[in-house]
Amino acid sequence: MEETISLREIFQTLKKRFWLITLLTILATATSGIISYNFLTPIYQSSTQILVNQSKTEQPAFNVNDIRTNLELINTYNVIIKSPAILDIVKEELELDESTNLNGKITVGSVQNSQVVDVTVQDADSALAAEIANTTATVFQEEIVKIMNVDNVSILSRAVESESPVKPNPMLNMAIALVVGLMAGVGIAFLLEYLDNTVKNEQDIERLLGLPVLGAIAQIDIEAEAKKQAAAQAEKGLRGETLGS
Repeated sequence: MEETISLREIFQTLKKRFWLITLLTILATATSGIISYNFLTPIYQSSTQILVNQSKTEQPAFNVNDIRTNLELINTYNVIIKSPAILDIVKEELELDESTNLNGKITVGSVQNSQVVDVTVQDADSALAAEIANTTATVFQEEIVKIMNVDNVSILSRAVESESPVKPNPMLNMAIALVVGLMAGVGIAFLLEYLDNTVKNEQDIERLLGLPVLGAIAQIDIEAEAKKQAAAQAEKGLRGETLGS
């Protein structure tokens, strides 16, 4: 027999497991907030911009009037900036440890397919992030002359130290955790309701057996009934005494 679930049953399930849903939501949100504020390291970001000007070389391969060639040249620059030929020199100038992974800290990309290249650095130290970005741009400007025999790179803007971290974002993390906790609570609530196969009322009997219920025996609280009868008899005796007087 096909089973259908009404909106009333859904509402009753949510109402019945409301404490569980609320607990999981609060727990997930609080955990996310505690981790975001106390355990995740703030990461700062600084960016510098490099402008690829018209090439001063006479070689036709670097004729920037050709748009396709110009874009390919910028893509080549993007790769060179993150190559050991540039980053090793940056490490030496900043006296960074050899194990420092500058490649993972630096992101390079062109701005809307223009001649401007963004060099973005993320680091736990805001001052160091700006230094890495500026040093990378300077080293690249100097070394590209030796690497490709061109002198068509200038620094458009220098990186400045950021005052606020770009990540983590505690409020965003807590909002995501709230939604995830709420969804998990609702899912667990319906799962528990699905796994609960106990018979609680007449409707469960009709649903399980497919037979109509002809009658039901109400549950009687013997102690409460005895107290009620004793109270009634006492009240009746009191009335009798009042009428006799």
